[in-house]
Amino acid sequence: MCTETKAQPNSETLVKESDQTLVESNAGQTSSDAVPGRQITGTKLRHLSRSTQFVICATIILGLTMTLVGNLVSQSIEEATVQTAAETGARYMQNFLEPYVQGLTTAKELPDETIQTIDQLLSSTSLSTHVVSVKIWLPDGTIAYSTDKSAVQKKFPTEEISQALTGKIYTELDNDLEDDTDDAFERSLNIPFYEIFAPLRETGTGKIVAVGEFYETAQALQREINNVREKVWAIVGTATMAMLLLLFFIVRRDDKIIKRQETALEWRMQEQARLHSNNAALQFKVTTANREFSKINELTLRRIGADLHDGPAQLLSLILLRLEELEDSQGVSDGEVLDMIRRAGEDALNEVREISLDLALPEINDLSLHDALVLLAQRHEERTETRVELELDTLADDVPTAHKICIYRFAQEALNNAYLHAGGKGQKLSASHSEGLLQVQVEDAGVGISTEKPSVPGRGRTHLGLVGMRYRVESLGGIFIIESAPHAGTKARAQFRI
Repeated sequence: MCTETKAQPNSETLVKESDQTLVESNAGQTSSDAVPGRQITGTKLRHLSRSTQFVICATIILGLTMTLVGNLVSQSIEEATVQTAAETGARYMQNFLEPYVQGLTTAKELPDETIQTIDQLLSSTSLSTHVVSVKIWLPDGTIAYSTDKSAVQKKFPTEEISQALTGKIYTELDNDLEDDTDDAFERSLNIPFYEIFAPLRETGTGKIVAVGEFYETAQALQREINNVREKVWAIVGTATMAMLLLLFFIVRRDDKIIKRQETALEWRMQEQARLHSNNAALQFKVTTANREFSKINELTLRRIGADLHDGPAQLLSLILLRLEELEDSQGVSDGEVLDMIRRAGEDALNEVREISLDLALPEINDLSLHDALVLLAQRHEERTETRVELELDTLADDVPTAHKICIYRFAQEALNNAYLHAGGKGQKLSASHSEGLLQVQVEDAGVGISTEKPSVPGRGRTHLGLVGMRYRVESLGGIFIIESAPHAGTKARAQFRI
């Protein structure tokens, strides 16, 4: 029986059915090759440019979208075209048939004269060129008139005419009539047509007394539908290609920009890596130079200490010896002068020996950092007759020699400053090594270091010593920290990553 309006021709239906059959027949083979095929396709796509990948993806997505849109638009236009043609034909047939069905308000069949008149009009007028069959249905499903006389007074289910009995005009194409038993005659004509149902009303009251059904040839309508479909798909295809081309040129331009930026970024990264490598090499050279300078400086200090000990110290010793000889040979009146010269010579000799002792670094290559700091504290206590509090944690045994020399000189200068400016009060030497951080600190309980320019003789040595300590520590990549406040003592700290 009839359904809602459809506008697909028989040929299109057959194509769709055949396509579906082919898809179903190849389903097993496709599923078996799906995973390797996707892997090969993915590998090929990754080697394409971004613009090409975008065009492929956009073509698939936009193609599916525009195909759906085209189908919806085509179907809507086809339905509207068929419905418009049906309504036009129905109006015409209503005007043609309604005068002959007025008697059906009381009777169940048409008079023979009326039937002959309708037959004559259908065969002699222009209706015969495009209307192939006509039926008049009673509300109970009985056919009161038919071009096929064998169907007259036969009764069929009222599903076909149910919508027309409500006052609606609708149509359906011949591909929907395959299972309709009342359309056997029309199907035997083997020509494309569409079926139109229209209500026939009583004049004056408007009451539906019958339903007119006529079959009109569909060649002209099919041509019109095909023309509309071609126009729709031409517009959709043109719009799709225009959008794809526009998107392709935009993405291609952006792809070129991205490639240029990637090339520039890669060059910058290579240049940065080269500069980093050069900086690392320079840093290594600077560190090596600092270590060598520390060794050379230490050798220089040793030579100066040896020269002072072997030169001026020996001469002063000779002077003192000669003075003793003169004291024995001269009178008592010259004793005081000789005694003054002797005391001056002894003081000079002691000072030169003290300087030599400070310049001459003990052989710490064979000593651990812990033992070197203990030896430093003992020497300072012996020389200054003060006390140094030691707080040494467990220290590493593989501290580089350059660092041991630097730490020894740092602690030595800091203790000398503590003795000079704090009188040795609260002297404390501490060292610790934790998580790769080596920290050495010297503190006292003196009056602190003034930030103003020194005015007292000898104060300038303190600031010169701080500069020397800072240079020593930082030349090996360490951190030098000085903390001091008035009447709160001074703390000098050196930190190294070892």
